[in-house]
Amino acid sequence: MSYRKLGRASDKRKALLRDLTTDLFINEHIVTTEARAKEVRKTAEKMITLAKRDDLHSRRLAAKYLRNEVANITEEEDSVVIQSTLQKLFSDIAPRYQDRQGGYTRILKTAPRRGDAAPMAIIELV
Repeated sequence: MSYRKLGRASDKRKALLRDLTTDLFINEHIVTTEARAKEVRKTAEKMITLAKRDDLHSRRLAAKYLRNEVANITEEEDSVVIQSTLQKLFSDIAPRYQDRQGGYTRILKTAPRRGDAAPMAIIELV
């Protein structure tokens, strides 16, 4: 098989990857296990590639996968602007990588987790 099962049933695994990918776009880096980071890398790179196309179809495909969460709240004069994860992906993250052909994420290995000694890693946007 070409993917890791992560010790979960398929529905729970898909939900885990959706949550981690959404959190990666909100925070731009997350700390997780190595195996999860390697799986999140696949989905995150696909989402950024979709966002670089920037058409209605790619926006709908990304919206189908990402969670609808608040990514950023800013105040402009008399109004409050709330930015969702999808809006952040298409307006902030994708333009950064417009001239890059891939490799949008970086995985850095860290110390093993205390308790079960699972290998940990930081995945971040380059």
